[in-house]
Amino acid sequence: MSSSQEALDPRDWIAGLEKGLHIIEAFDAAHPRLTATEMGERCGMTRTAARRYLKTLVHLGYVGTDGKLYWLMPRILRLGHAYLESARLPRLVQPFLQRITAGTEEIAYLGVLDGGDTIFIARSGLQRHMASGYMTGTRVPTQVTAAGMIMLAYSDEAFIDEWMTTHDLRAFTSFTLSSKTDLKETLLGFKRQGWSVSEQQLELNFRGIAVPLLDRHSKVLGAISITMPINREETDHALKRVLPVLQEAAHSLRPLL
Repeated sequence: MSSSQEALDPRDWIAGLEKGLHIIEAFDAAHPRLTATEMGERCGMTRTAARRYLKTLVHLGYVGTDGKLYWLMPRILRLGHAYLESARLPRLVQPFLQRITAGTEEIAYLGVLDGGDTIFIARSGLQRHMASGYMTGTRVPTQVTAAGMIMLAYSDEAFIDEWMTTHDLRAFTSFTLSSKTDLKETLLGFKRQGWSVSEQQLELNFRGIAVPLLDRHSKVLGAISITMPINREETDHALKRVLPVLQEAAHSLRPLL
């Protein structure tokens, strides 16, 4: 259970809302269009029940259909945009991301944990950068990003152990840390030094550098990171160039969180 969740009284639980959200989340890159039968199989419900939920979402404009297949409509973006427009954290951090970019000429990101993924909820960048890097809302497996690993490193040990137990480590490149023992040792090292670096874990020839975003009570709320091509410079030089800028931004933000 994440820190933002609390135990729910069974009397307050609305099963229909939960199932409707499962329907929305069942669409992904591998399943962009589904029949009611396929949706029922993915969500653990009957075809008839899945069809009723899908029909309701069609009526509300969140799902489209040709009578057989169903798919998400652009209106669904309202849900994510509502968070980005109303959440305090990305709005607070955004000016600091812009300063990081001004000081390093690299794209800067704010990432948070969500299950097994890191979600980038804010980013900066020069105008020439806007078509590159992670877009706002991009989800990436946590263990292959500098941001994800530093957030895990600063989580309490019970959370880390649970995370390790419930998530598989997929190898994306020959450099990916796919051993849970090696990953945990790496996280301990990142915790000791206060920052993380990830090289060629998700994509070849790319490096990420991140620092934790801590509040006044030393609780990790997210991570500030930079992603860059490796072939530009050696790791030590990149760290000397960008790490102090990242650390200064995180230090300045801490009293505000």
